[in-house]
Amino acid sequence: MEEKKKRKKWLLLLALLLLLIGGYSVYHYFFATEPQAMSVISGDFLPEGKDAKQMSEEEIADLAQQKADASNFNMMIASEATISGSTQQGQLPIKNPESNVYPINVEIKDDESGEIIYTSGAILPGEEIDQIQLDQPLEKGTHKTTALFSLYDPQTKKKQGEVSAGVTISVN
Repeated sequence: MEEKKKRKKWLLLLALLLLLIGGYSVYHYFFATEPQAMSVISGDFLPEGKDAKQMSEEEIADLAQQKADASNFNMMIASEATISGSTQQGQLPIKNPESNVYPINVEIKDDESGEIIYTSGAILPGEEIDQIQLDQPLEKGTHKTTALFSLYDPQTKKKQGEVSAGVTISVN
């Protein structure tokens, strides 16, 4: 029996010693080491200049003007139109001036019903429409409508923005 007790004490002492060594190792590995500074060496360095040159004030001004011109948009549409009740055709000038850089699409919506009554299709800068044919017929009378100009990027063909204007359409 005595030997069993002695053996248990030794095993307990050994377990305590192992626990102490394990705790010290964990502390030393995670907390006691100082971070080492590392040097990163890469073979890709910025090469010396070769063909680049400083832009002149005039070139910078031209570039700024191009950016400003691209951000401007002028819409041109008549505020009133007369449409034939029998043919649903009439004169409604819509222009996309050459000064614009964006192609446009114009949708005209009847304010009362919310229905789109006309869609122009793409109108490139410098193009215009004089006569329209309504896609949806309107009854005789005066109708308040809204023309929605959608601007598109000429390269990606993605919509860039919208502008709207009121148009009064008289159907006789």
